[in-house]
Amino acid sequence: MDMRLKHQVGDDLGWMPGRKPIGMPQQDFQKPYRDADAPSWHRRSGNLMSRLLIFGPAILTTALLLAVFTDWLSTGGFGTLEYVLVVLVGVTFFWISLSVSTATVGLVSFWLNRRKATALRSTPAALDVALLVPVYNENPSDVFGNATAMLKELHVVNMQHTFSLFILSDTQDPKIAAQEMRAMIILRNTLSDTTRIYYRRRTQNTARKTGNISDWIEGWGGGFEAMLVLDADSLMSNSAIVALADELSQDPSAGLIQSCPKLFGAQTLFARMQQFSNVTYGWPLAEGLALWSDREGNYWGHNAIIRTAAFAASAGLPLLKSIRGKDKLIMSHDFVEAGLLRRAGWAVRFMPRIEGSYEETPATLVDYVLRDRRWCQGNLQHLQILPAAGLHAVSRFHLLHGAISYLLSPAWFILLMVWALLSNGDETNVISYFSAASPKTPIWPHMSTVNSFLILLFMYGMLLAPKIIGAAVMWSSADTRRAYGGSLQFGASFLLEVFTSFAYAPILMVQQTIAVLRSFAGYSEKWEPQKRRGGKYPVSTLMKFHVVELIAGSMLLAGMIAGIVSLWLLPIAISLAGAVLLSALSGVNLVRKNWNRRPLGTPDEVSVPRVIALSQRYRAEMRTALEVPPLDHIAAE
Repeated sequence: MDMRLKHQVGDDLGWMPGRKPIGMPQQDFQKPYRDADAPSWHRRSGNLMSRLLIFGPAILTTALLLAVFTDWLSTGGFGTLEYVLVVLVGVTFFWISLSVSTATVGLVSFWLNRRKATALRSTPAALDVALLVPVYNENPSDVFGNATAMLKELHVVNMQHTFSLFILSDTQDPKIAAQEMRAMIILRNTLSDTTRIYYRRRTQNTARKTGNISDWIEGWGGGFEAMLVLDADSLMSNSAIVALADELSQDPSAGLIQSCPKLFGAQTLFARMQQFSNVTYGWPLAEGLALWSDREGNYWGHNAIIRTAAFAASAGLPLLKSIRGKDKLIMSHDFVEAGLLRRAGWAVRFMPRIEGSYEETPATLVDYVLRDRRWCQGNLQHLQILPAAGLHAVSRFHLLHGAISYLLSPAWFILLMVWALLSNGDETNVISYFSAASPKTPIWPHMSTVNSFLILLFMYGMLLAPKIIGAAVMWSSADTRRAYGGSLQFGASFLLEVFTSFAYAPILMVQQTIAVLRSFAGYSEKWEPQKRRGGKYPVSTLMKFHVVELIAGSMLLAGMIAGIVSLWLLPIAISLAGAVLLSALSGVNLVRKNWNRRPLGTPDEVSVPRVIALSQRYRAEMRTALEVPPLDHIAAE
């Protein structure tokens, strides 16, 4: 008997199929690797041109900005601080410029190809696909409600593929585990005998999510050609699931195909801000990303279909050494797994036009930050993996991009502080104010009102550009405006999203800076289940959580009152000083009775897709069923 059965629930209850193990060896980052089963394939024609069209403008824009900035700073000669500022400006604006060019080229590509007929392809060969739902102390009614909705969706479509759904539980809370088992019994009694739904719970959640998935692969992966990995809050329509299976079947070179999930189900101010932004502005960026990443794409850990044997052979993760020399799990494992698949010779693709792929988002600012801290620690680990032997250059860029996305916040914070100290000119800037008697005080270029305004305008213009591109395209179509609830509703939602996102941006900058410092200090972030419904936090908790923002914002405001800090920083100062209030407002529920005209509404709320409607229905039914005490409890009373 396999010893691991002692630590699993499911096999002994007949809730799992027969075991078909497949090996998953750990990869060596010091040696290149190619999977002997990976087929040879040719990259898409025009691949290099696409990357030049996107990266070229970003590099050129950054170079021009640095030329102007360097000339302006050279007024009093160059010292260490000036060089640091030039580097920080170059790094921060390159990533902003890259987003703008990615969205622009993505939009152009979408319009040029929107009417092109899809090339006729052969009928895809049938695949046996496992839908994997890894969970950890999640709400069982939501998990099993989503599972029911997806199974019901698949039941009404004719297809040649076979789908089996696995709830892979790592739940450690006994009460939640008991509810999961009750939900499984209810679901098995509700669905037909031919429905393939399985449940397995590990009583020891070794290696967290990566261990959960690898445990399934090593136990049952040999029986399935592909696995479609979901998250606890993932939801996919039958058309999206079948489209991914068809694409993997027709592309023998593909090891992984990632869909582009839309956010759904948001009710609070912060969550709806994220949802509106994702749906309205995200698609041009997704189109551009798919264009330049091509067959060296990335993996986001869920809503993606993976060739099981390829993943097992290529993506087994070793432990990493921490700053203190201890072995640690790779936390943001998905980026690394995508890079290892590509290293082994498998294509990794991103298909943003597949509709019907959904996920949820944290409900409040605090919940978002807590999740973001885990992601930050994982993404910064990627810096250790960058030198790994055999990785494709684009895979290395994905890893670097993940780390830089968090390192940008400390860079912006430093630039903000420098601007605050130097922005009022030689006579009134803070450095001169506190060191006027020193003959070694540096000569800084004069930050006139015009200079400050132009810098602020350029910065906000670049940050707004992807939003404006997405919103302008949406606005140009009367049908799309109606899908958002009408022109007035769309315009109001756009303005509200821009206002709220700019209000929360400085707070997120500070919180990500804190997350980076925590990671570099070796603090290990806990793996906690996400509070998907959100909740209210006491003012005392919020004040403690946002103490750094309160101090920074108060100091900026005090400097402005004293006349030594530029008034152009007032919006940032107000945001930081008001962090507690904004954090409390982030959890305010915006959902009202009038579904079609809710603030920050999206088309999937105005015209609800079937799979979302089914999900809400079965979640409610499962919630009601789980609230009824079990029969053995009633008998005992």
